[in-house]
Amino acid sequence: MERELRLEADFAAELEGLYAPWQAAPIPNPQLCLLNEGLAIELGLPLAPLRTEAAALLSGQRPIPGSRPLAQAYAGHQFGVFNPQLGDGRALLLGEWRDPQGRLWDLHLKGSGRTPFSRGGDGKAALGPMLREYVLGEAMHALGIPSTRALAVLRTGEAVQRERPLPGAILARVAASHLRVGTFQYVAIREDEALLRRLCDYAIARHYPELQAEAGGTRYLAFLTAVMERQARLIAQWMGVGFIHGVMNTDNMSIAGETIDYGPCAFLDAYDPATVFSSIDQNGRYAYGEQPRIGQWNLVRLAECLVPLVDADVDHAIAQLTDVLQRFPARYQQAWREIFAAKLGILAVRETDDALLEDFLQLLADEHQDFTLAFRSLAADLQAMPVAERQRLGIPASPASWQPWRERWLQRLGTDRPQSAIGAAMDRVNPIYIPRNHQVEIALAAASEADDWRPLHKLLEVLANPYSARPEYLPYSEPMPGGFGPYRTFCGT
Repeated sequence: MERELRLEADFAAELEGLYAPWQAAPIPNPQLCLLNEGLAIELGLPLAPLRTEAAALLSGQRPIPGSRPLAQAYAGHQFGVFNPQLGDGRALLLGEWRDPQGRLWDLHLKGSGRTPFSRGGDGKAALGPMLREYVLGEAMHALGIPSTRALAVLRTGEAVQRERPLPGAILARVAASHLRVGTFQYVAIREDEALLRRLCDYAIARHYPELQAEAGGTRYLAFLTAVMERQARLIAQWMGVGFIHGVMNTDNMSIAGETIDYGPCAFLDAYDPATVFSSIDQNGRYAYGEQPRIGQWNLVRLAECLVPLVDADVDHAIAQLTDVLQRFPARYQQAWREIFAAKLGILAVRETDDALLEDFLQLLADEHQDFTLAFRSLAADLQAMPVAERQRLGIPASPASWQPWRERWLQRLGTDRPQSAIGAAMDRVNPIYIPRNHQVEIALAAASEADDWRPLHKLLEVLANPYSARPEYLPYSEPMPGGFGPYRTFCGT
């Protein structure tokens, strides 16, 4: 028997002072465009009311039992510039859903209208960017990368004015929580130590319950360490698939270690660490190769907030927090090394493998090779894949210029395992299908401008199985055509 669709109000009950109670703006004609039934089933959400009443329930037009809608408050460094009050300017937390395992998940709306934190914005969202977040979140999930995910996308029945009028939409998304580095900054800048302690203890109870046994300042040092470890792993996973977040502001770094806020994000085609797609990232602050450095920078901002909780002696607190932060490069490098070694079929990875891994990436950069297909090319070599099959699947031949590096690589692989088995193992960790930027744009344009949903559904089908090569998916493995660029992304507000 299906459970009742009833939310909890955990954040509202525990963290008064970090939100404004609010309601979604009325909209003329809510219509369901996409419902993520797979996600609903995973979380134990009841399908019947979602199938029949999603347009009203997931647009905020009809209250869900137990819900206490609110706009969350947070601050943040945006492109390095601190803003002491940001907050949900076009979003609402409806409440939390408790899954069959007892875990809480935020149910959150984006595009639901103005709030006290809108800062002059209209509080609305356009259909294209909301579909983009749906597609990217599902792609990241299929790639095994922690991510917020869309439960539904709805039309609002009204136009949203951007450079031109666009169809309005609301995204209903699910996240482990929406606690951000910026949430802590909001409290710290107001010097409310009691609220800061409540916030930190709440974050620990919800995301790191194993730390609750720790006492005093040790608990908060352990909290920073735990967040750091998740972020190091997450960013290494981004790097492993060529994902560029595009706007790694502190208000876009989740304490839970999930990828959050898919705005101007995109995926690498030709490998270049300096790649930037975001139209607003003029100086390359959030370029692909800068993401690890920015991750640590954001963690420093979190550590600054925790000083009063760690020790009454400020200098001693800073010294202890600094000791934690100095471990980030090694933690990140270890995660990166493990991911890229697996991509190249190397077992029992060693620090000395870094040169081999980095030299391969340098080859790709020097020759402007496609990042995703390069690893599949090497795996196809090991499996002696016939030329005709390569062509049917869209896997190019490895260039002759790679041969000196290949000899080092093959020597490192050794002879203990059959090369075909190594190649098959590489295929299990190297996707052949990623959200190619041109395919995403084609699908979004068809759905939002021509009301043709077939390309979007096909793209979602392909991205759900990113590691299994199929001839009928050939267009989705091919790099962006030369005539499509230069490619730019936009934040959608």
